[in-house]
Amino acid sequence: MSGERLSLLIIGGYGTFGGRLARLLGDEPRLRLLIAGRSLEKADDFVADLRSPKDGSEGLGSSNLGATLQAVRFDRDGDLTEQLTRLRPDLVIDASGPFQSFGQDPYKVVRACIGLDIDYADLADSTGFVAAIGGLDAEARAKGLFALSGLSSLPALSFAALDVMAPRFSRIDAVAAGIAPSAHVKIGLNVVRAIASYAGKPVSVLRQGRPALAPGLIEAMRVTIAPPGVTPLRSRTFLLVDAPDLALLPGRFAGLQSSFTGVGTEPQLLQRLLGFAAGLTRRKLLPSLTPFARLMQRASHGLAIGEHRGGMFVRLSGLDAAGKPLACGWHLIAEGDDGPFIPVTGVAALVRRLLRGVRPENGARPATGELRLEDFEAEFRRFSITTGIRAESEGVGLPLYHRVLGSAFERLPAAISAMHAGGHSGSARVASGRARVERGSGWLARIVARLIGFPPAGEDVPVTVRFAADGETEIWTRDFGGKSFHSQQLEGKGRDRHLLTEVFGPFRVLMALVPEGERLRLVVRGWRFCGIPLPLFLAPGGETFEEAREGRFHFHVEIGGRLTGLVVRYTGWLVVEEPSPASS
Repeated sequence: MSGERLSLLIIGGYGTFGGRLARLLGDEPRLRLLIAGRSLEKADDFVADLRSPKDGSEGLGSSNLGATLQAVRFDRDGDLTEQLTRLRPDLVIDASGPFQSFGQDPYKVVRACIGLDIDYADLADSTGFVAAIGGLDAEARAKGLFALSGLSSLPALSFAALDVMAPRFSRIDAVAAGIAPSAHVKIGLNVVRAIASYAGKPVSVLRQGRPALAPGLIEAMRVTIAPPGVTPLRSRTFLLVDAPDLALLPGRFAGLQSSFTGVGTEPQLLQRLLGFAAGLTRRKLLPSLTPFARLMQRASHGLAIGEHRGGMFVRLSGLDAAGKPLACGWHLIAEGDDGPFIPVTGVAALVRRLLRGVRPENGARPATGELRLEDFEAEFRRFSITTGIRAESEGVGLPLYHRVLGSAFERLPAAISAMHAGGHSGSARVASGRARVERGSGWLARIVARLIGFPPAGEDVPVTVRFAADGETEIWTRDFGGKSFHSQQLEGKGRDRHLLTEVFGPFRVLMALVPEGERLRLVVRGWRFCGIPLPLFLAPGGETFEEAREGRFHFHVEIGGRLTGLVVRYTGWLVVEEPSPASS
């Protein structure tokens, strides 16, 4: 270390990823951050921005707060020995790129660091670069240094998730991973160039246990990212991308049959256009999409439509300890502008470990297995990021709400979990209580209420709810003072996966189950009429939740919409009675 501070040279320090890393580490007083790039002016501007007070607080790197910040000029094509000797960093972090285009001597920065006794780490996403860095292992070990490549979402974070799930399996047959950026994230040009470089080109994967070639940005799989207890991302198609995981997975899991890494871009229309362009490259109608990288970037920025949420998944399938089929997935969702920080959390975790005196083993290698999932999750706590694991076979035989919620069911208050305890097929449970019913006054609201059979308005109305299990479906019959209506509830399948589906006659409403303290919120995520998808902004809305209050189950159901206004609102409480046999 340089004096009392750990000195970090961040190559690309004012760029897309380097800048986020500097912001993430900028409040650490034990660091000296050298913000490096070819333009000293841009580095100075970035450092000045970090130091500027925001929201009434001191800026990062001020005299009283955080790391020491310094803007420096660094040219990877210049005299590396002279530059590194002058700057004297303890650790070089390469956050530039694209690593796919580093030319004839891609490891010159790494070798220069080893030659000057400087540790090295990078955010490389190039399969060839990450996989082959082990060629410098002997040199790094001889110098007592580490050189870690790929400390990013793929492969460092993905492998950390794999390491947590793998013990559940006796045999792993397939691994898939994917990243779903928010449509509102401004994707950096280097990232777009990296993707464009293999669009329509052969990507090495595993198929039936053998190496195979698949077309980049053309081969696809559909996934719904849904950490337990969080509103899922909309189901989307992921297109194959060339990521280091594809080269490293066969060495991690002997006998692996299939591998896939993908990106799921929103809006999906943009992704379909990207896949179409990749098809032109595959058919050799275009030599490459690389010349169109800047146009692709502008298109992604111009089509910022949809939710400002992003995510990631890692999925394993194979056999469990009993030899039965098992599929297990780790899911992550990041809200708003927090998602773009995920790729730099691995380097941040590494730096904090160094500050605690914990060094990686010496040598040059891919950064798989270098950090544990808990190291990443410690960094995630600074953001609105939720993660969780779902094991599909664990849902077999469980009550409906338990299957949809996964492990989040265990967080429900006892009064709510008891209401959804379920029963075997052919059985029924009954709950009774009191309710207050309000009805909308609009003519369309009255028509909808009459069509479904909602009860009339009333105060202190006796209410009974009968839950009848029919296979994997629950039939709910609600009786409000002699006026009854029923619906069917079941677990969503396919693109509706991880959602609760409720059927009212020809209408099908898709809802996310979201525990929040003593409440279980039901959030509408889609709806259909006679199987035809309808616009979400016209979907029945209103605040709907279940709540434990003084140990008793309470409900608050509000149904309305832009066209109808309020249709019905009923609130009250229920107590579960002894189960009775289902009627034939």
